[in-house]
Amino acid sequence: MFSLAPHEFTPETTYLNTASYGLPSTRALTAVRDASATWAAGRGGPTELDQLVPELRAGFARLLDGATPEDIALAGGVAGLIAPVAATLPPGAEVLLAEGEFSSVSMPFVYRGDLVVRFAPLDELAAQVRPETALVAVSVVQSADGRIIDLAELRATTRANGTRLLVDVSQAAGWLPLRFADADYWVCASFKWLVGARSVAFFAAAPELAAQLRPVGSSWYAAEDRWAELYNPVALPTTARRLDATPDWLGVIAATAGLSLIEELTVEKIGAHNIELADRFRDGLRKLGFKPVEASSAIVVVPGAGDAAPRLETAHVIASARAGGLRFAFHLYNSDTDVERALAALRTT
Repeated sequence: MFSLAPHEFTPETTYLNTASYGLPSTRALTAVRDASATWAAGRGGPTELDQLVPELRAGFARLLDGATPEDIALAGGVAGLIAPVAATLPPGAEVLLAEGEFSSVSMPFVYRGDLVVRFAPLDELAAQVRPETALVAVSVVQSADGRIIDLAELRATTRANGTRLLVDVSQAAGWLPLRFADADYWVCASFKWLVGARSVAFFAAAPELAAQLRPVGSSWYAAEDRWAELYNPVALPTTARRLDATPDWLGVIAATAGLSLIEELTVEKIGAHNIELADRFRDGLRKLGFKPVEASSAIVVVPGAGDAAPRLETAHVIASARAGGLRFAFHLYNSDTDVERALAALRTT
């Protein structure tokens, strides 16, 4: 199997670290370079690129089947977009999290200080939901080991108990199909599988839920009519856009280019490609005597082998150490050659 986009990426390594940071595409680098040159020439600043923001919202909405652009907010990071959800919970409210959850998801609740926060094993999360649970927050694909939550089961359980569901899809969007109706609140960083920018993250919620959220430190950019309200704030919209933060417009260029590539190739095709490579890699790991985490995921983790990451890097194989494990991630720019090179490097480490 070949790379899905051989002319869009130019890595000089066997890059298997998308779960940490995706590679920039040629189209993104070119667009950012051109905009920067125009800015440097004094012929247009980054704010003139604000016309791309509606396109970016629409692009993410299309990835989240059933969402509309008005359901999407933009900011700089996931934790800041979770903060308004945490802030809306009353003191003493119960929040259920997965054990080993990435801290951007857990910290807004753990450190609020007046919530009842419970942790449960990922495979028991749905069973641990109870009527007094106000909110469940979980990553659809776990950062530490690549396991995937049964979102349909969790959604059914939260609905049955009157519990809100917040999901982080930073490790899922771009290769795993997603449906807007499967959660109440969605957050996503764009710099991983969406091959976007570190400075762009998405939030999504239907208007009836978004209207209940109070921004934590409202931005001028979140105003109902932002340009008319620069010096006279009047109102926030009732949609998710009320959570907008001032965008990094160069980041918007990169994120828009990334989404355009994902959409051209399609999530279904990318997902099939990624999982086929990851499955081949798992098979190879087993033959070498390793015991990877069992998951039908684009992320492959070997528990307890995290100290091998620096040694692999000397062989130009880029993976990451997470929670003691050695983590590999396969995406659209990877190929069978990368699988073989990584396995060969592991044989000699």
